[in-house]
Amino acid sequence: MTSVVDVAKYILDKLPDMTAMKLQKLVYYSQAWSLVWDEEPLFDAPIEAWANGPVVRELYDLHKGQFKVIPSSINGNPSKLTGLQIETIDAVLVFYGDKTGQWLSDLAHMEDPWKIARESEGLADGEKGSPVIELSDMSEYYGGLVQKI
Repeated sequence: MTSVVDVAKYILDKLPDMTAMKLQKLVYYSQAWSLVWDEEPLFDAPIEAWANGPVVRELYDLHKGQFKVIPSSINGNPSKLTGLQIETIDAVLVFYGDKTGQWLSDLAHMEDPWKIARESEGLADGEKGSPVIELSDMSEYYGGLVQKI
């Protein structure tokens, strides 16, 4: 299976000038839509529901302290991605790629997977915490959006 770092490196190769917040949200939405369109996870690292939205701690540890991500700090291998995975990530980048990190964070705050994870630990909006966002909640929520279209 590809890693979150492989996915992040692919995204940074496509959009190299990016904030850490935006990269985290693009990785999150890539995972979400992979679950719906490809019916499998893109990577196996857990996604946590932090106060500022979804975060993959494994990726965060690589860009910690950086407002704008230094692409060389992410040493993934995009060649590990399959054609189907690339298609999914590219579609995510087309739809979400021109949005700011804050816009994407605000969007995630309105969506059930992040809210369910936060509520499971009784965390108020803005309160620090790191509950895991369940893949099943992501699949159900985003899959439901497809059915509404």
